[in-house]
Amino acid sequence: MRLSHRVRTIVSVSSDESSLNPPLLNPAQQEVLDLLGSAPDERPVFDPNLRDSLIDELEESLADLAPELDPADPLFISKHALSTVHGCEARHVAERDKAFEWSAPLARGSVAHKAIELSVHWRGRPDPLEMVDEALARLAQGTDGLGDWLVTCSEAERAEVRALANERVATFLECFPPLKASWVPVTEGRLRAELLGGRIILAGRTDLSLGRSEGNTARKVVIDLKTGGFSSAHLDDLRFYALIETLRLGVPPRLTASYYLDAGRAQPEAVTEGVLRSAVKRTADGARKLHELAVGTRAPIARPSRSCRWCPALADCGAGRAFLGEDSSVDVFDND
Repeated sequence: MRLSHRVRTIVSVSSDESSLNPPLLNPAQQEVLDLLGSAPDERPVFDPNLRDSLIDELEESLADLAPELDPADPLFISKHALSTVHGCEARHVAERDKAFEWSAPLARGSVAHKAIELSVHWRGRPDPLEMVDEALARLAQGTDGLGDWLVTCSEAERAEVRALANERVATFLECFPPLKASWVPVTEGRLRAELLGGRIILAGRTDLSLGRSEGNTARKVVIDLKTGGFSSAHLDDLRFYALIETLRLGVPPRLTASYYLDAGRAQPEAVTEGVLRSAVKRTADGARKLHELAVGTRAPIARPSRSCRWCPALADCGAGRAFLGEDSSVDVFDND
């Protein structure tokens, strides 16, 4: 039996109160505000035929796969799938074939994102732990695997999720200025584009976007929230999102940025046609690899790295163990 969870009614704060007491911004929040702003001459105008050109390039690159793909069972491509298949293919296959199980560290991310979503649209000053509790209550009422896990997990696991998510939400609220409605903030925005008559689907979900295009003028900023340090893969993730956004609307975002909550710093990148063309090539190459590995037309290539320690196939991967210093009998470069 599913337990019921109390969801509190949101109480509004009058506009007079918020306007009479504008928030004071700390330096990190001011840096975010400066990043988001742009003068009219800094907003690029794109060719109205750009979307069709990008679609043509993608579909021409993948046209030979069309007879092998079924629109009723399309090839789904996400930023995670692209990142893993362009990294270690052996790990990609191992993670793909492993049954997914929720845990406190995995649930933390979903709870934190939901809490941040609530905080962005909350009337009044949001309290981090209150946002987390609201997120837990709402997610526990869901019918997906996370909802089931939150209902059945131990009190210790729930407390761990609460603590981990609270840290992430508190950091976000410390680093980001209050977002005005006029900035058109969208959290957990879904992106989707179909290729080859629905045989290939590009899909994603942005953590936060602000602004919207006007005509062929790019004004939107897409932000991915990160913990830990910089990785070049984060740039690729956002280029993929910029590509889907362009295929969807015909106009790309003006800017993408990975925001590193632990450091209070952003890694921005202006979106240009060159960036989008690069994303097209990476996406087409990744789609081909994903399909070939799915149908088994070639064996996955092992590319050992520091992430081998978290790979579910490590016990059976000589290259990975050798890279980590656990097996000196294997040349880590044999498979690449």
